[in-house]
Amino acid sequence: MKILGIILLVALVAYLVWLLKGYVIKDNDGDGDIDLKDIGKGIKTGVTETKRRAKNVKAEIKDVIEEAKDVAEQAKDVAGAVKGKPRRGRKKNSNK
Repeated sequence: MKILGIILLVALVAYLVWLLKGYVIKDNDGDGDIDLKDIGKGIKTGVTETKRRAKNVKAEIKDVIEEAKDVAEQAKDVAGAVKGKPRRGRKKNSNK
């Protein structure tokens, strides 16, 4: 039983090394070491993508806040209508 466990452990380690060497850590020039220049490029592109996404999220949050203010104003109108107050805002055109 111990031999089977050792064989499985060696196979698992070999698989992890193959996975990390082949997919996670890329060696573009094929010399067997990690290319720091390529990692730097990947980090720079990741940072620019993160900044772009953060900018878009900030703009969307601003839009949501503006719409939330409109909803709050309309909720006041609904509360007034429940109390029997006349409609606020522009009058409907009834001469058509």
